[in-house]
Amino acid sequence: METYLIYLAAVAVFFATPPDTSQLLIISNSVRYGLRRSAYTIAGDLTANSLQMTGAAFGLAAIIATSASAFVWIKWLGVAYLVWIGLQLILAKDRPEDVAATASGQSARLFRQGFVTSMANPFAVVFFGALFPQFIDPMMPVLPQLLILGLTYLVVDGAILLLWGWLGLRAAAALRRFSFGLVNKICGALMIGAAMLLASKDFEPER
Repeated sequence: METYLIYLAAVAVFFATPPDTSQLLIISNSVRYGLRRSAYTIAGDLTANSLQMTGAAFGLAAIIATSASAFVWIKWLGVAYLVWIGLQLILAKDRPEDVAATASGQSARLFRQGFVTSMANPFAVVFFGALFPQFIDPMMPVLPQLLILGLTYLVVDGAILLLWGWLGLRAAAALRRFSFGLVNKICGALMIGAAMLLASKDFEPER
C-alpha cells in the first residue's frame, strides 16, 4: 500500500502541469461539441495509452529508446494531423445549428482524434517503460502489478481529461455569447497549440 500511494503521488505530480497535447484536444472538442461527445476523444486517448502500456511491458520502450529516429515520422504525422484539424476549424464558416446537425455522426472521428494524438507520441511508451519498473516488486507476480499500475494511471488520466473537458464546456457557454466564429477560431488555435506541444516533445536514445 505504501508503494501504491507513492505511485499515486508520482502520477498526480505528473499531471500537475499546464494542459498537454491530449488535454488541449479535449478542451477544444468540449467547447465545440460538448462534454458528452468529447468522451469519445477521451476513450480514444485511453485506448492508445493502453496499447502504449502493453508495448512498454513487452519491451517496446527499449526498442524505441535505441532506435528513436525510426519513430520520428510517427510524431510528425501526428503534428501534421493536428495542424490540419486546427486550420479546418479556423477557416470553418459553420453555424451552431450546423455543428448540432452533424455532431451525432462525429463519434468515430472524435475517437480517432484522441487515439491518433496519443499514439503520435512515442515518448509515452518510453515514459511507461521507465515509470512502472520503479514500483514493481520483482519478488511478486509482475502481471497483476502491471495491471494495477496501468488501470490506476488510466483512471487518473481519464478523470483529469474529464475535468479539462468540463472546464472547456464552462468556457464555451461564455464564448458563444460573443460569436460562434470565435469559438471555431479558439478551438483551431488549441489544436495548433497541441501540435506545437507534440512537436516539442522529444527524447534521446539510450547510449
